[in-house]
Amino acid sequence: MLEHGGRLRAAAKQFGIPLAEWMDLSTGIAPAGLPIPPIPTAVWNRLPEPDDELREAAAAYYGVPHALPVAGSQAAIQALPQIRRQARIGIVSPCYAEHAHAWKREGHSLLELTEAGVPRAIERLDVLLVINPNNPTGRLIPSERLLEWHARLAERNGWLIVDEAFMDCTPTASLAPFCPRPGLVVLRSFGKFFGMAGARLGFVLADGDLSHRLERLLGPWTVNGPTRHVAIHQLRDVAAQQRQRDSLHQAGARLASLLTEHGLPPTGGCPLFQWCVTRRAEKLHRFLAAQGILVRLFHQPASVRFGLPADEAAWTRLDRALHAFQESEA
Repeated sequence: MLEHGGRLRAAAKQFGIPLAEWMDLSTGIAPAGLPIPPIPTAVWNRLPEPDDELREAAAAYYGVPHALPVAGSQAAIQALPQIRRQARIGIVSPCYAEHAHAWKREGHSLLELTEAGVPRAIERLDVLLVINPNNPTGRLIPSERLLEWHARLAERNGWLIVDEAFMDCTPTASLAPFCPRPGLVVLRSFGKFFGMAGARLGFVLADGDLSHRLERLLGPWTVNGPTRHVAIHQLRDVAAQQRQRDSLHQAGARLASLLTEHGLPPTGGCPLFQWCVTRRAEKLHRFLAAQGILVRLFHQPASVRFGLPADEAAWTRLDRALHAFQESEA
């Protein structure tokens, strides 16, 4: 299995720091979520019911005719390669590694591309996969460019898959309004913006035929009852969503400013994380970890991704740690 952020227990063991003393900035998950409604006992006692109001709530939130709930967008990432026969897959890199891993596992041919290289390669592809905003770079590809690529793929029954896990803070840039165009697949994550990663919920926005095929492959009860109950309420809480969006934009800008003050101007990012390419990435990662601060290390290119601190004490702790690192480099 690939490594991901959030592996606090492993970090605690490696650095000999008790679990409770860590500050986890290694994920792009909102540190605070929307209000969680009470969960009736019956929701725990009964099997999940697919004809509850979750699909309707998600469709309204994303502005689409229908949305398929899945156990986190990871479930769709692993299942989609099983639907196509041997295919040529282009992936705009660097990006979330699970996509390439899933397509390789099913025997498909992969081609890693830069954004600039897509137009030259697209005629050779059956599927093009883009993360937008990108993880970890934060790069947001304009909708017009993505739709142009989709049109060229759709002419040959190809797919454009757009992973929009970090799109909720910039909803006007989403391709959701263009679903369900044939050959357009949009993946959305519930966990990151709503701060509910542990609930394991995501949505696939696609045409009816592809959605039905994916649903049959995944089988029944893919999303548990308590998660469905909470998500219905949060997907309909428009006021809380706007407060969350405003808060995350402010926090993202604050993080970018803090990093810049300490000699680490972000190379890219979005409201949920900031990404710094630096030759000191591994040293910085270990320095912060030795103080109980976990950030996400990348080797290609050498870089570190910072998530958002949860409260003022956490912001102060990060500020002091970055200052100490800067002093150690002087």
